[in-house]
Amino acid sequence: MTTTGSDSTYDPPADPAASAAAAAVEQTPPRTDRRVALVTGASSGIGAATARRFAAGGWHLLLSGRDRRRLEETASGTSAVLLPADLAAPDGGKMLAEAALREAGRIDLLVAGAGIGWAGPFLSMPHTDIDRVLFLDLNATLHLVREVLPAMVAAGSGRVVLVGSVAGAVGVREEAVYSAAKAGLAAFAEALRQELRGTGVGVTLVVPGPVETGFFARRGRPYHRSHPRPTSAGRVAAAVWDAVSESRDDTYIPSWLSLPSRVRALTPGLYRRLLNRFG
Repeated sequence: MTTTGSDSTYDPPADPAASAAAAAVEQTPPRTDRRVALVTGASSGIGAATARRFAAGGWHLLLSGRDRRRLEETASGTSAVLLPADLAAPDGGKMLAEAALREAGRIDLLVAGAGIGWAGPFLSMPHTDIDRVLFLDLNATLHLVREVLPAMVAAGSGRVVLVGSVAGAVGVREEAVYSAAKAGLAAFAEALRQELRGTGVGVTLVVPGPVETGFFARRGRPYHRSHPRPTSAGRVAAAVWDAVSESRDDTYIPSWLSLPSRVRALTPGLYRRLLNRFG
């Protein structure tokens, strides 16, 4: 019996079958005919440009980052869904993956673009910054991939795109920890690729050189080298699109940046002499 003032109405007992059906509908993830991409770091830079490129290509986008306002700017003019998240938080990757699967019912592509930088002599790098760079650029990405992969493997299809850096391929002076994190990401990509053989799930490592974004300002030091010259985030996004479309394992932007790592592998002595001279 429900009473409001002098009026009273009778509420009949709920139908158990109807209640169960309604609960099942609420728990069933929505489905979309379009392919679904989850993009992290989508509030700026490479992540934002990649999100816009895939939205233009007809994908359904799930965009994640810490800044909701900037995510809204990235999503403007698209049907993208915003999933703000802090991957540095406890279980951040788990909560994001669960939210993405609830929202779309599946994830066909993960573009792991979130990350930070730090520049300066390693001896002056605070311990807290060492931990922060390693966690956000490496650990958090691995945890997120671990949460997203089971659904892809169960579906028998999907692709994980890891945004690395040429710093991880060759090592860059005064970016020792950032280089270490990106090198770890490259090794992870290769090992995971081997584990996923036969599952229908692929792994792409994207290796850009310097990119014209706010990354350098946020790390505390502007980019000052004359070579390689910074490229645009849009160019990197186009390379990601091509790599996914063609199921490539690796892509360098620009492509000639694969040369230093080859020289390092074949003639490490020559490589180090060149590095000492040109940085």
